[in-house]
This record gives sequence, structure tokens and C-alpha cells, in this order.
Amino acid sequence: MTSSRLPGKVLQPIAGQPLLHYHLDHLRAAGQPVFLAITNKATDNPLADFAAQAGIPLTRGSEEDVLSRYWTCAQEHDLDIIVRVTSDCPLLDGQLIGEGIAEYIRLANPRLYLSNVLERTFPRGLDFEIFSRELLNKAFQESTLPSDREHVTPYIHQNRSGSVEFQHITRTPDASHYRLTVDTADDFELIRVLIEQYQAQYLSTSQLITVLESHPELVALNAHVEQKKA
Repeated sequence: MTSSRLPGKVLQPIAGQPLLHYHLDHLRAAGQPVFLAITNKATDNPLADFAAQAGIPLTRGSEEDVLSRYWTCAQEHDLDIIVRVTSDCPLLDGQLIGEGIAEYIRLANPRLYLSNVLERTFPRGLDFEIFSRELLNKAFQESTLPSDREHVTPYIHQNRSGSVEFQHITRTPDASHYRLTVDTADDFELIRVLIEQYQAQYLSTSQLITVLESHPELVALNAHVEQKKA
């Protein structure tokens, strides 16, 4: 709720529903339990209320040490596999995430990190990372840099332990130049237009990309926004 560039963004309404509603609706298409890991600050109490109303299990913890929040959530709910997504991505692809989970389970490798992030070919805002509790435990125990604790997975995906293996989910053609995450007011405006005028909440990733390809004026709404660096 205390986002530096757009405070309260995940509860901002579009077509009568908060951004987080669309995020959750898409995420449930992955067919797996969803957990919300938020800060223990009073400013995040509205998110706790949202979780209670939506029936989502909740973990609260440090604002700065997000890695500890993930670790605590995995401990509390005895999770063997963790899928990391961020809540400012209301149009993420739950079906794609579900396919990623199925592939991860098929490979049955606790040292595997599977994502569509390191080799980026999907629009920003469809990001997901899948890793084992074993890798999460190692990161929690051994990460010391503040940036590692804040961004959860650098220790894993930078292979600091030297034992991580990688699998990448990619698409052709490359659509990584599109931006469907919400960091700024201009990002929010694009999502608002896509939902209110193009029913984006019901579109597949391929259909969303087709809309963006056909309407450069929409892409221009947030083309200038730079992603914050970790």
C-alpha cells in the first residue's frame, strides 16, 4: 500500500473492482492455492481485509525483508513448491503459470528454478518464478545483502550457491517490449483502458498482445516508464 510511485495501487478500482481482484482472478486459473504475504504495518490493514473477504490465507512480516515473509508463509503452510508473483500484475496468465507448475512437477528437481523472467519474451507484468522450498530455505539462511532480502530471489537466480539448475518459459515472437505491470499512474491508465474498453480481464496472453500490436496508441501510454532497478 506504500508503493513509492503509486501508493495504494493494488486496491485502486477499475470497472468497480480493485486491481487485486483481477490479479487474484487470473492467478486462480493456475489451479493452485493462493497466499498473500504483506507487511505488518498498519498501512497494509486494507490488504488484510481484502484477504479475509476473498478467503486468502495471509502472512504478515517485515516490510524490508520480503524474503523472510516468503519463508514464513512456506513454513506456516508447509509448502514444497513456491510460485512467486507480485500483486501489481493484474493481467498475468494463470493458465501459463499452471503449465509452468506442471512442467516443474514433471522435472522433479528440487534444485530447479523455472521462470519466464531470466529469458524475457513475455510482456512485463506476466512474470512468475517457481522454485522449491529447499532453494527458498537456502536463500533465507544464506542471503545477507539487503537487496537479496527485499527482492526474494536474487540469491537463487544468480546461482550464488552454485547448485541451481534453470528452465526457461519463452514465447515466439518476443513480446517483452510491452508493459502490463502497474508501477505508475500511466501504467494504471493503460490497464484501465484495456479492461474498460477491451475486456482485457477475459483475454488470453496472445489476445492481449494482439490488442497491443493493433493499437500503438495504447502502448504509448506507458512506453516511457522505466522499471525500477533491483
